[in-house]
This record gives sequence, structure tokens and C-alpha cells, in this order.
Amino acid sequence: MQNESKRRSAPKAKNGKANSPRATAADVARAAGVSISAVSRAFTPHASISKTTKTRVLQAAESLAYQPNPLARGLITRRSGMIALLMTEVTNPFYPTVLETFAQAFSKQGKHVMLFTPAQDEPLEALLPRAFGYGVEGVVITSARPTAEMMSACETAPVPVVLFNRTVESSAISAVCCDNEAGGRTVARFLAEGGRRRPAFVAGLPGASTSLYRERGFTSGLIDAGLPAPLRAEGHFTFDGGLQAAKSLLSCDVRPDCIFAANDIMALGVLDGLRRVGGIRVPDDIWVVGFDDIDASAWPSFGLTTFRQPINRMVAETLRILDLADTDAPTSPSTVLVPGRLIERDSTGRVPAL
Repeated sequence: MQNESKRRSAPKAKNGKANSPRATAADVARAAGVSISAVSRAFTPHASISKTTKTRVLQAAESLAYQPNPLARGLITRRSGMIALLMTEVTNPFYPTVLETFAQAFSKQGKHVMLFTPAQDEPLEALLPRAFGYGVEGVVITSARPTAEMMSACETAPVPVVLFNRTVESSAISAVCCDNEAGGRTVARFLAEGGRRRPAFVAGLPGASTSLYRERGFTSGLIDAGLPAPLRAEGHFTFDGGLQAAKSLLSCDVRPDCIFAANDIMALGVLDGLRRVGGIRVPDDIWVVGFDDIDASAWPSFGLTTFRQPINRMVAETLRILDLADTDAPTSPSTVLVPGRLIERDSTGRVPAL
């Protein structure tokens, strides 16, 4: 009965057989006749270990089907190889692209991304202790509206923190962002040179630095070109918001002849909203410009002119800041603004070549 009880309590694999206990570093060390620290060095790139010892460890590991546990090793070495990415806007197509770019870039460095997203109504700063609990080596935050509480938590964080695609004035936190104000000015100059005279702007979330700086640059660029400040509507960075913004702007006494939206999702909503109104043609009657250059912007059904964010360069700058903070050299917080460029498509009359 005792043996039968043991057989019943043993964990079963999918094939019905009992699972073997997972091999540990200690098992590999005994099989290879080396220390546990030698096993750790064998699986650590560029670690100091002889070729003979490393070969013996790897052969023993293969025979035992051993796989190193990065979390367990991180507890010992205090080097988890994990970078936390705190992201709130996962439904915006721009950010999955950001996540993929970060994952590929960190993978080349032998590191991995841990994605943290808040539950509904959960403050982003609540995620920081969880990230620290996994022993992450750095944190990248893409929150649209960093709160004072979050910034305070970041300033006292035990690891380097970088804001991505966000800036906060008078902050002790490093940030990497597209030069949004310059991008807004570029769009204003482009529209003015294209003969547009009645501009409008669709803003994102209130208080979002990206929207604020894009609007600031756009407005100053229009004034420099001798044009009036733009009509304004809010789209909250959503497709439906852009659709409603188009409806609102078209109801103004003076109908705009160009609309600049603070991101592509809203601009696509604007295009859809304009199509629902009879007698309005894009680009003949109204030009539409977005910001980001998500994949859908280039789809033939949209053909959206937009200001492209240089994601690869922004990610590279973020990694550079994290790498610099990882050294013992003294560093101070910095804000890096990366220039983007305007991509012309048929929403402003430029039909791309086939």
C-alpha cells in the first residue's frame, strides 16, 4: 500500500510516465566533477573558465537535460539579465512595434524584456515594486502621463530608469524621445508650403508630453508661416476619438483645409470620419497628416502622410543610457531628442510610386 501510494502521488507527464526531477546546477557539478560556480561560469558569456572545464560541464548538462534558471542565477549573481518594460498603451499599434524592437535589441545583448502592464485604474507606479522583485537590471517606461508619484518612485529606484517616448521637465530621470516639437514645426511648414490656409489640430490625451510638444511646434510653425493658430479638437489617442474630432471640426463655421493629428491612430479615424461626410474629398478638399508612421499608415486604403518616429534610433539611445548607467562611471540624467522625418503619401496629394 505504501508503494502504491507513492506511485499515485508521483507527478505524471503528458505521456503518462512520471516526470523526472529537474536537473540542478549541483547535479551538473557532481556529474562533471567541478564546483557549482564553475557550472555558472560555463553558462555565462565571456566568463573566466578553461575550455576543458567548460566542455566537461556542457557535456554533463546535455546528458542531464539541464537548463540554467536565469532567475535563480540572478539571485546569486545579482545579474538577472532582465529589463522591465512598463507599457500602458498596448492597443496602439505603435507600441507593439516598440516592444518587438526592444526585445530584439536586448536579445543581442543577452538580455530579455519583461513586459508589465497595469490593470484597469491601477497606477503605473504600483508596477515598479513588482519589477524590482524580479531583480531587473533596468526599467523602461512608456506611460503617456507620468504622475508625480511615479516620478518620485523612479528617482529612488535601485536600478536605472529611462522614460521612452516621453519627457518630463525638471526631472531627475533620463528620457529618450522623438523631437516632437521639431516634428510639429516640420508638419506646419509642409502644409503652409502646400498652400493650406485653414489648419486644424487633433490633440491626444490631456497632459501627454508627446501631444503637447507636437501641438506647440505645429502652432509656432504656423505662426512663423503667417498662418493662424489651428482649430482644435481632442481625440485622446484613439481611432474613435479621431473620428469624432473630424465630425467636430467639420461643424466649425470655417471648415479646415488640413488636419494634423497627434498620432496615426487618430489620423486614420479622421480619414474615416471625413469619408462618412458627403462631398469631402481627401486630398482635394482636406489634407490629413499623422504622427508615428505605423504600418497601417502605408496601407493603400489610407495612404497617410505622417511624421515617422525613428524607433530603432530611439531604442538604441535607450540602451546606450542603460549601458552607461550599468558602469561605475558617474552619470547624470539626460534627455535625448531624436529627429524624425516626414513621409509623404496620398492623403496630402502625393501618390507613392508602385
